[in-house]
Amino acid sequence: MEFRLDDTIAILARTPAALNALLHGLPDVWVQRNEGDGTWSAFDIVGHLIVGERTDWMARLHIILERGEERVFDPFDRFAQFQQSQGRSLEQLLDEFALLRKQNLAELRGLKLQAEDLERRGRHPALGVVTVSQLLATWAAHDLTHLHQMSRVMAYQYRDDVGPWRAYLGVLQCAGHSA
Repeated sequence: MEFRLDDTIAILARTPAALNALLHGLPDVWVQRNEGDGTWSAFDIVGHLIVGERTDWMARLHIILERGEERVFDPFDRFAQFQQSQGRSLEQLLDEFALLRKQNLAELRGLKLQAEDLERRGRHPALGVVTVSQLLATWAAHDLTHLHQMSRVMAYQYRDDVGPWRAYLGVLQCAGHSA
């Protein structure tokens, strides 16, 4: 598949509604539990997505557009949500994520990026040179990764209750992204 900004925005725009449909109003047993030590709950994942909206995707895009490879991206704190989400409800996090995403997509659309902009390059602190299109494609894939992770974490809560069907449930066989 060739990268297209409109296709990327189509995924990014749907993530808040997908999260809301999946999580809003669920009992804590579904949203606060994880898969064990060092793994994240659905609550933690939503907090992580908020941190990304605040400090990662658009901030890095602006660095590329304004400074190119000359300025290395600030490192992303993959665990900031544990501090920043304390004392908040899942519903508050879902609302904040939806608002931040709406603002970021409005800003992204307002940049009116052209084909040549998508090839502009920046520098990731660990990965080296990346392009705008790679950054934006990663933003969408990151959303999908965490939607998958949430489904897996939630299904994990029934890992023993499903009995012999466990062998047929791919979500319970997946050893993918945990944190």
